[in-house]
Amino acid sequence: MTMPKQQIVSPELAVPNGHFAQATQVRARGRMVFVSGMTARNSSGGVTGVGDVTAQTHQVCQNLRAAMTAAGGTLEDIARVDVYVRNMEDFQAIHEVRRQYFTGEPPASTMVEVSKFVNKDYLIEINAIAVIDDERDAR
Repeated sequence: MTMPKQQIVSPELAVPNGHFAQATQVRARGRMVFVSGMTARNSSGGVTGVGDVTAQTHQVCQNLRAAMTAAGGTLEDIARVDVYVRNMEDFQAIHEVRRQYFTGEPPASTMVEVSKFVNKDYLIEINAIAVIDDERDAR
């Protein structure tokens, strides 16, 4: 059972052009989890998909999932993500991958292009805010 979240949709706003919500509402009864920026750094410490934003986005989403699992949650508990990319032209490719991981209500999201990451091979970094329902722990 994931924390119920709900997309907020305003008729005064354009439909999002990617896989994200205009706003996300979550009942605040549970534990908040703040996931640091995840990159394409794999469990061995290397960079997955050097030069390939699709492969890197898969690794980033897998890393987000691993962090959420360790916290006792799932990707569906994530209410907000901030996405940092080296090239905004990768927008569609990134959102195609995100659709594969965020299969329920998508999180609220901001994406910005940056000039550098801590490793020259990184093409994307995503941090997240989640709410995990305490009732799940009681079951």
